[in-house]
Amino acid sequence: MPKTKGSFFTLAILLLTAFTAHAQGTGAAKGKVRNTRNEPISGVSVTARQDSKDIRTVTSNGKGEFTIDGLEPGVYSFVFDAAGYGSALRSNIEVRRNKTIDLGDRLILLVDKGTLVIIQGSVFFKDGTSVTGAKVEAEKVDADGTTQSFPAVWTNIYGEFTFRRPAIGAAKYRLTARYKDKTASKDIEVDSAAVYRLAITLDTTRK
Repeated sequence: MPKTKGSFFTLAILLLTAFTAHAQGTGAAKGKVRNTRNEPISGVSVTARQDSKDIRTVTSNGKGEFTIDGLEPGVYSFVFDAAGYGSALRSNIEVRRNKTIDLGDRLILLVDKGTLVIIQGSVFFKDGTSVTGAKVEAEKVDADGTTQSFPAVWTNIYGEFTFRRPAIGAAKYRLTARYKDKTASKDIEVDSAAVYRLAITLDTTRK
């Protein structure tokens, strides 16, 4: 006997009701991913894992925020992966029915030093004492003499600074320290991801 339109309509309502009831019985997790400078990290792959199986994966937005919904109640691990950073894991997180658990807004990912050129430097007066608060500008110097500038950093109370860039193979960088009316520069050549060190001396004394 052929089914009527009413039968199809009833079946559709039953399926929709069952789907809605199932969706309402799940939970979710949210959070915000940052780096050690308290800056949000976008594009972080966040995976909910249960019993060694990847259940759902989402990507953090431009503010480092993410939400994973549709999770069946249970205990999960959450894996965080992002280019240039080491992976991180939050384990033994219980997700409850119809609840959104907040993993916090300070999920910190550490820089993966294996993918970066890291230049650690110090700025000194000519008498050998450290310069606090010196502005250090960095630029990449190409073979044809053109340069590409990057955001400046400042020395800490010990006269130290750190400059980080993704490893791109062999390259030359120029670091310029500025303090009041004095400047000094030094070039450094890099060939791979590693930590490089240098010192810059200003032709002045502490006043």
